Parts: sequence; structure tokens; C-alpha cells
Amino acid sequence: MLFNSYIFILFFLPVTLVLYFGLNHVGKQIEAKVVLIGMSLWFYAYFHFSYLLILIGSILFNYLCARRLIVSDREEIRKLILLFGVTVNLGIIFYFKYLGFFIDNINKLFGFSLSAGKILMPLGISFFTFQQISYLVDSYRKETENYDFLDYMLFVTFFPQLIAGPIVQHQEMIPQFRDSQRKGLDQDMLARGLWLFAIGLFKKVMIADVLGKGVDWGYANASVMTGPDIAVVSLLYTMQIYFDFSGYCDMACGLANMFHLELPVNFLSPYKAASILEFWQRWHITLTRFLRKYVYFPLGGNRKGTVRTMINVMIVFLVSGIWHGAAWTFILWGVLHGVASVACRLFYNIWDRVPRWIGVISTFLFVDIAWILFRAESLEQAGIIFKTLFSPWEFRISNELLGSFDLLEFTYLEEHIGVLGNLIGRYPGLHLVILLAASGVIVFCRKNCHEKKFSPSIGNAVFSILLLTWSVVSLSGLSTFLYFNF
Repeated sequence: MLFNSYIFILFFLPVTLVLYFGLNHVGKQIEAKVVLIGMSLWFYAYFHFSYLLILIGSILFNYLCARRLIVSDREEIRKLILLFGVTVNLGIIFYFKYLGFFIDNINKLFGFSLSAGKILMPLGISFFTFQQISYLVDSYRKETENYDFLDYMLFVTFFPQLIAGPIVQHQEMIPQFRDSQRKGLDQDMLARGLWLFAIGLFKKVMIADVLGKGVDWGYANASVMTGPDIAVVSLLYTMQIYFDFSGYCDMACGLANMFHLELPVNFLSPYKAASILEFWQRWHITLTRFLRKYVYFPLGGNRKGTVRTMINVMIVFLVSGIWHGAAWTFILWGVLHGVASVACRLFYNIWDRVPRWIGVISTFLFVDIAWILFRAESLEQAGIIFKTLFSPWEFRISNELLGSFDLLEFTYLEEHIGVLGNLIGRYPGLHLVILLAASGVIVFCRKNCHEKKFSPSIGNAVFSILLLTWSVVSLSGLSTFLYFNF
């Protein structure tokens, strides 16, 4: 089920809120927790019922492994259980996400004709599997309590973060599920949740999906795009993926707030970063935290000299690239960010003296160009795009690209504001300019939602209702979130 769908907004969410708080209000806290788990499972199964079987199997397996890690006193047994648990989890991800990619490359390398068959990858498998791997490792380190099964199941399945994160940790969520003070409806939290959800939905429906029209046209016509086309399309995708993913995270945090719960912040204005190191402190924060805690530190972090530190950094970004997708484009994207991170560390004293505005522009341009690899459907397509981008330009933007942004809102304004209609007729690219300019203002000049101190007010209520109504009315078609693929 999608956050940006009528069934979710008009039925699933209000029914779940009423059932959850209603049962808590009459003292049936266990039943309320069961209802929330059940609704979360329905939310997940709505995409494909077979996904549910995989999710439940993963939960049962990891919970049993964690229980054995907690109660066992023999260190050698505990190490074997941890190794077995992590191996099975990674094996599941490999089978569903990477087996086809692995076999394709074996076939190309050795001339074989092996086939993996048709494998249906469960949505969000990387997210809920990494979450459970972290729980296993923490259980081995004796950093978890002997949580009961319902608490653990809700920790994994809680629907706001189940499909695309943030990647939460047990100490952040399970104590909240157990806190009796959080069982009742909190009006301030509900108001903040609706505000965040409305902003996130607007980001997704009215910005990301609109920008995505030009992106889809560009990557479907990569071989005929001009240099300016590619520059525009890459910028459109840079903005699209930001508003799509940050919009999802805003909605996830807002939904948690409605249930009197809090999720960790996953975005803090990443395009304002002045270095690639700062970018990864602001973009997908919970993934960075996971990789630092469970990959970088176990490898030795920065405790074993400069060369080893740089190798560890490259390994982390290689893992990040592989985590995002089973394709050489994602791997090279991770390597690019790894090289940039190593360079930032090696020349930190020099880079630190560069004026911040130069750092922000340079980092943004690097991220923008690297996103081409991330979005490209193959290395061949990426090669075509880069070749055109860095060849002498023909200063022309395709009419088909400009025509991707003939929105109803623009048409209405042009019909009722003569001056605007004349300008659009004279400058057909004005729609594109307006959209990119508005996106840039939001990204670079406005505070992130989580940097603002929210207080319930009539102004915020009107603002939320306006954004929510506009977005819901514009739900002409369903579009999945980009990070659902990872």
C-alpha cells in the first residue's frame, strides 16, 4: 500500500488510528499492539501476498536467533549463532536481489547460459533485513533486552518505516512501544504528524512526480538528448530523488507522530552540504549510521592508520553502492562517492579553508553528476549520456522535454492571468524554469521540516489542509517511491 493512495489516506490510516487509540483508551494495550501489527502486515501484503510470507519468516528466524544469543553463555556458541544468522540474512538478500545480477555476469564472463528464473524481489527487503541484522549484532553484544515477540514484531513491521526506512534501531523504538505515556492520543503530536505528512505528500505528488516526467522522458531518449537536455534532466533527477525520498521520510515521521511515536530524522538539507563528508551526514542518515556502526567500526575505523582508514572508507561506500541495487551503475556510484570521501579526508585541511559557498556548489555538482550513474539503466546508457554531456554542446532543449511540464495548474493560471499566458507563449521553457527555481529555493533557502520548531496554530492547520487537499486532488495516478526499489 502506498502513502500516496486514496485507500491509505481515506481508509487505512483513519481506521488504524481509531482502532489503536480506541483499544488503548479502554485499557486493552496488548490488543492495540496486535491491531497495529496486523494493520502493518496488511499494509505490506497489499503489494503482494507472497511478500508477507517472506517478511514473517524473516521475523521468526531472527527473533529465535536473537533469543539464543541473549540466553546463551557459551561464547563459541554465540559466535556461531551470530555468524549463522547474519549469513542467512545476507543469503536471503543475495537470492532475491543479487542472484540474477550475479548469474548474468557469470554468463557474460564465461559464455554460460545459466538462468536464475523469475525472482520477485520483496519490497523493502534491504531495509527490514539490515534492521534485523543490527538487532542480531546488538544481541550478541548484549546491548538488547529480552524483548517479547510482539514488541520485536512491531519493531520490524511498524508500517511507517517498513518499506523505505528510516533504518531504526531497537533502543529507539521498542522502549516507545512499551511506554504507557505514549498509549494515549496526543493532540500536539497528532497536529505535528498531520503537518509533516501533508508536507511530505506535497513533496512527493506535486514536486517529485512532476519533475519525474522530464526525467522519464530523458532516460527513455538518452541517445537523442542534446547536451543541454542532459544537464537539465540530471538536475531534474537530482531534485526528484531528494523530494521523493525526503517526502517519504517526512510522511513516515509524520505518521509515527500521529501514533504518539517518533522516528529518527533521515534528512537534514543534504544539498546544503559543503563537502561529500557533510553530505553523508545529512543524506539517508540512518543508512550512514548503520554502515558506520556495523561495517566501518568493525573493520577498524580510523584506528589503524591512514591507509587502512581509506580502505575502510572505500569498503563502506562499495557496500553502500551494492546495497542500493544489483547493477554496475550502483557499484560505480558507490565507488565515486568513496573516492570523493577519501579525497576529502586526505585534503581536509585545504578544503576546510575554501569558502563555504564554493564548497556547497562543488559538492552539489559532484552529487548531481554522480546521480546520472545512479539513475542510468545500464553502463552503456550512462556512457552515452556522459559522452554527450562532456562533448561540445548544441544549445537547444528538446520540445518534448519542455512539453513534459504542461500542468493543469499552469494552464489555469495562464488562462486567468494574461501577462503570464503571453510570457509562456513567448518563452516555452518558462514552466521548467519555474519548477526548477521553486525546487532550488526550497532546497537551498528554506529550513528542513525537522529544523523548524512546530507549534499547533491556525496558520499551520490551514497550511496543512491546503497542501493535503491539493495533493489528494492531484492523485490522478499511483507512483511508487524511488527507494522502494532498494
